Amino acid sequence: MSRLMHVSSGPYAPPVPTRELTAVSADGARLHVEVHGAEHAPPVVLAHGWTCSTAFWAAQIRDLAVDHRVIAYDQRGHGRSPANPACSTDALADDLEAVLRATLAPGEKAVIAGHSMGGMTVMAAADRAVFREHAAAVLLCSTGASRLVAESTVVPLRAGRLRTWLTQHVLGSRAPLGPVTPLARRILKYGTMGPGSAPHMVEACARIVHACPRKVRHSWSRVLDLLDLDHGVRSLAVPTAVVVGTADRLTPPVHARSLVAALPNCVGLTELPGLGHMTPVEAPELVTGKIRDLVTTYATIKEGA
Repeated sequence: MSRLMHVSSGPYAPPVPTRELTAVSADGARLHVEVHGAEHAPPVVLAHGWTCSTAFWAAQIRDLAVDHRVIAYDQRGHGRSPANPACSTDALADDLEAVLRATLAPGEKAVIAGHSMGGMTVMAAADRAVFREHAAAVLLCSTGASRLVAESTVVPLRAGRLRTWLTQHVLGSRAPLGPVTPLARRILKYGTMGPGSAPHMVEACARIVHACPRKVRHSWSRVLDLLDLDHGVRSLAVPTAVVVGTADRLTPPVHARSLVAALPNCVGLTELPGLGHMTPVEAPELVTGKIRDLVTTYATIKEGA
């Protein structure tokens, strides 16, 4: 099965990048990076979530690249970034720093948007010098800082030890996902998307998620199981907006509200009725609009850039 399996037409078909490059992380991990749009346009950096790839941001890239420089990268082991045995929140932060160094000029500011594990990447990097040098503002979509397994409602039981144990085994499964079948689409929709998600949205997400190698999926599930980035939230000093779907089973709204309470400079919480975990796909115009608003309000281009 191709690791780059994705839809080839419609709003979620990945656009062709203006250029591609490889960023090298602190431990030598190589990261596939795409740049879309004009080189001197306001920069936006997109960090995708667990089991996804740059293809996840197709709708945002297509819209924003008209008048922004959009930088998207594959997390290690995902998409076209080779797998690496080092899976940790420190590695996520190292990788984001490498991407920022490789794509932005010294002192250049960007709006950074992270979905799910991409949001956790931002939190992990919040106290890093390179992040602080380059981050103008942040959008956190469908993410959390800690207690991910305990708060997940993927398993429809009351909160407690049994639900947590079952959730660990469901999310940490080593089983291959196999081809994208009608049953696979129903399972993915239940676990990650709102009940009203259109079939083309479900198809796009299913193709991306099923393309993630099972060993990579399992390795990162262990990191998410033990996640504790509460300190990173308190260090995230730039203006930060938060988006969550009310039907999100993986990172329910309790996480977004905790983020808002802990962030030093929260500039808004948006709860989307009936939407699930895949907010950039389920509400593409809204997520894109939030990014645009952050660029307009907090990011500027230096004279002569």
